[in-house]
Amino acid sequence: MSDTEATRQFDKDRAKAFMASMLGIVNGGSLSLMCSVGHRTGLFDRMAGQTSFTSAELAAEAGLDERYVREWLAAMAAGGIVDLTPAPEDDRENRFVLPAEHEKLVTRAGGPLNMAAVAQYIALLGQVEDDVVEAFRTGSGVPYSRYPAFQALMAEQSGARFDAALLAEMLPLIPNGIEALTAGVHLADVGSGSGKALLMMGEAYPESTFVGYDISSEGISVANAEAAARSLTNVSFVEIDVAELDADAEFDLVTSFDAIHDQGRPRHVLAGIHRALKPGGTYLCAEPKAASRLEDNIGEPMAPYLYAVSTMHCMSVALVDGGEGLGTAWGEDRAHEYLKEAGFTSVTTQEVPSDRANLYYVAT
Repeated sequence: MSDTEATRQFDKDRAKAFMASMLGIVNGGSLSLMCSVGHRTGLFDRMAGQTSFTSAELAAEAGLDERYVREWLAAMAAGGIVDLTPAPEDDRENRFVLPAEHEKLVTRAGGPLNMAAVAQYIALLGQVEDDVVEAFRTGSGVPYSRYPAFQALMAEQSGARFDAALLAEMLPLIPNGIEALTAGVHLADVGSGSGKALLMMGEAYPESTFVGYDISSEGISVANAEAAARSLTNVSFVEIDVAELDADAEFDLVTSFDAIHDQGRPRHVLAGIHRALKPGGTYLCAEPKAASRLEDNIGEPMAPYLYAVSTMHCMSVALVDGGEGLGTAWGEDRAHEYLKEAGFTSVTTQEVPSDRANLYYVAT
């Protein structure tokens, strides 16, 4: 028997274990969709507080159809997300409760910890599966236009993180940043999306001026409308491909939040950011928490999710028009490499307690 044949001997125990794993994957994917529904309909939020509900009571509370709510509750009970007290005869009289230990992980009260909000990405990315499968064959990217709901979903998720940590934990990472913002500086946010971060900064630091750059016309429109509604004359937003940013020593501070890894030309973007900073300026860059080498990510709890989101969105949109396709999990080592290549001479990695998903790079 050859070495190859020996290594290919069938291991029944391994096959059995993998079957269990695959069942977990299918059930987990199914529950992701159900959790997304529970978040979007507000059912999880209605269940908070350890009050038990029948399907009819919960449907009435949420203003939804009882039959759909009953089937959703069945999925939640089967998945161990809610607890079931069965009725003796009629499933319609079953009672369900959301355990206190689960609340912060599936309700809006959990802020950045709300995994039901994250589950929305699974439903959204499933909508572009056909496009991504075709891209596997052609090597082309999938344009942003194929993700019409992505901007709003990103705004919701990042908004929860910003509410929890932007002013108290993220901005203080910038050396003397709070003092500078209070006194008055010029700050740019690259990949500003719908503008949540800058709107918060604009209100908190009226002596400073802020400009956001993003390629999304939808995001820029929403951001400018919100700035006008709040009468924030110190905040503005510009629609632009940030790889074409042409500013020379214009800003005291630059920020970007989860924006670099899905750029088609990330090196151009980072070089433009370095060029846009005044001498002595600081760049605060938040990117997904990951290692640069695959083997170092194996076993990390969120690694499968990061690589899946990368395949279905971040890498794919970055490959449009011959982009680099950096990938979501480009990682800490490569981030340092790219920042140094862009001209930054000092780069430190920081973490924010309220944001377990990202690493923060402070570059000067």
